[in-house]
Amino acid sequence: MSFLATGFLAFATPTQPGAQPPAWTSFVPIVAMVVVFYFLLLRPMQKRQKDHARMLETLKPGDRVVCAGGLHATVVGVTDATVQVKIADQVRVDVEKSSVTTVKRAD
Repeated sequence: MSFLATGFLAFATPTQPGAQPPAWTSFVPIVAMVVVFYFLLLRPMQKRQKDHARMLETLKPGDRVVCAGGLHATVVGVTDATVQVKIADQVRVDVEKSSVTTVKRAD
């Protein structure tokens, strides 16, 4: 980042002795850091959240899922906030829809 600031400061270096560089040159490194922060952290995180929400919307009975606690199960029923999963013969459990982390579609 310092090479950007150095380049802009060299470009904006005053030609008269005792003159101050323009005030906007001090904001260039901050703006550059915000842009890098957005593209490296925020944008990928938003994409993952959208993908996860889309995955939860398409849950259907028969899908194999992995829940946040590592529980592997088969979806039996889906409601607005919960998913009923089958973890063994005659064993069905209701889990929060948001706790489903991975879906392995049934073939």
